[in-house]
Amino acid sequence: MTNGRMNPKVDEFLHKEKKWKEEFEKLRMINLGCDLTEELKWRLPCYTFQDRNIVIIQNFKEYCALMFFKGALLKDPNGILVKPGENSQAQRQIRFTNVQEIIEMESILKTYIQEAIKVEQSGKEVELKKTTDFSVPEELQTKFEEMPVLKTAFEALTPGRQRAYLLYFSKAKQSKTRESRIEKYIEQILNGEGLND
Repeated sequence: MTNGRMNPKVDEFLHKEKKWKEEFEKLRMINLGCDLTEELKWRLPCYTFQDRNIVIIQNFKEYCALMFFKGALLKDPNGILVKPGENSQAQRQIRFTNVQEIIEMESILKTYIQEAIKVEQSGKEVELKKTTDFSVPEELQTKFEEMPVLKTAFEALTPGRQRAYLLYFSKAKQSKTRESRIEKYIEQILNGEGLND
């Protein structure tokens, strides 16, 4: 962990990065300029303040992004924060398709990073939806009644794993599709595994 200094693990990562190398290097300098500690987490450059995650630099096919872990708590006067996915509750991204966009937004990015640090210092937490706030599809409820052991196994899963299953099962528009999705994952649920394990 290096505060405001380059971390050799991130150097290695950047050496291998092909598509977004210039963008990552610019974002890196901005983050280091905000006195954040540079680390490599989840195989990506991550920036922390007093051991708390503030931002991470992400690479995607169409864009790279600066993702704020508690972005939902930030003010967004520039309207640039985007939910990474439709079910994202806390995280928000600022997306870029070229280094020029980053250069032009440098002062704005620093303002957002400073605010993210203040949010972290304040101890504020994003109020996440509880698993009980998600509806259990009728087909899953029926399966629980047929197989009480499945209900027990499901309830033993972490809340995040439960939510992932509930969202995935509920997304299917037809009852038949929901049933086949549930059937497909019974074994994984019984093994205590999540949707993507």
